[in-house]
Amino acid sequence: MPNPIRTRDHRIDMLRGIALVMIFINHIPETAWEHFTSRNFGFSDAAEGFVLMSGMAAGLAYGAVYLRGTPTLAEVLRPWRRAVTLWWVHCIIIFSVLAMFLLLIDQPGIHSMAYDRNILFAVEDPAKLSIGMAFLGHHFAYADILPLYIVLMLAAPLLLFACARWPRRALAGSILLWLCVGVVKLKMPTWPTDYGWSFNPMAWQLLFVAGILTGYGLRQGRRFLPVNRLALQLAIGYLVFALIWTKVPVVADWGGHALWLLYEYAGVPSLFTAFDKCFVSVPRLLHILALAYVLSVLPVVKAMSAHPWATPFCLLGRNSLPVFAVGSVLAYVGQLTKALQPPSALLDAALIISGLAVLFLVAHLREKQRLPKAAQFAGAPRAA
Repeated sequence: MPNPIRTRDHRIDMLRGIALVMIFINHIPETAWEHFTSRNFGFSDAAEGFVLMSGMAAGLAYGAVYLRGTPTLAEVLRPWRRAVTLWWVHCIIIFSVLAMFLLLIDQPGIHSMAYDRNILFAVEDPAKLSIGMAFLGHHFAYADILPLYIVLMLAAPLLLFACARWPRRALAGSILLWLCVGVVKLKMPTWPTDYGWSFNPMAWQLLFVAGILTGYGLRQGRRFLPVNRLALQLAIGYLVFALIWTKVPVVADWGGHALWLLYEYAGVPSLFTAFDKCFVSVPRLLHILALAYVLSVLPVVKAMSAHPWATPFCLLGRNSLPVFAVGSVLAYVGQLTKALQPPSALLDAALIISGLAVLFLVAHLREKQRLPKAAQFAGAPRAA
């Protein structure tokens, strides 16, 4: 029987916390602050990392019963209960955002913002769109990642079981599904509009499954992917290549043209030649996996996560759902404020700093609330 981990791996908490900070900053666009987030230094961004780490947390939080035998019905339903929680939090976010736009829709610039973010339909007919939003059929931009988590948590019992029994087959099946969905461009439907999900669960499940397998390895005191010198060199090389691509315009121009030629004249599917976030295209997938592998190998990351300076970020990571929910609403407050005010670096700084302060406060208060209950259990990270 696998030996469950006894202590919490603070690396996951710290990195999830840093990802939440970057997501918040990226969700208030057109500020100088967004130039320092991870998406400016490679092909992937904080969203890919967060989904991967959520899979790790799911493997740690729910995986013990699947690794030791057949779980009970109550144990199987735990991820579904989490999915219900995610659903009502998603409803709170979208209806809070809708209320803000209903109040401000007559202000200059807000109407076009509502259109750009798929909110105008809901403003014009809130009753009709409420049905689509409540049943995940209509998504607002910058508030469209929780539906992905809901679907992943609904699928979690099957994924957890498969990864525990047949880890290599589960990974192979996950890769095959990602490949087929990306090649044929199979979209998750939306209603009443037909633009498809921005985060396609049938593609993003690959990162979640990779995270589950990694979490299982951590729970068993081993690595799912062992440390290999050549693999580490290749991963570092790819990260450096992606950094040069994003920072040197001539490299990006030549590289982009080469990918276009492969797509246009060689018939290579766009899954391999584009940077499509919806389907987690190959450049993005390889980048986040390479980054995760390198970070998992470096001893300094573990040392940093145990340092007192990392405590605020660990707090964010441990309380990711309330932090993400409040951050999503505050990001829209920031977007609306910027739309109603003249451009100002001082305003941007005030919005980002005050927003982050609120998020750290939310994490601190939530930690105090959950501490008595958490003390009863050995601290495995909670699934997002």
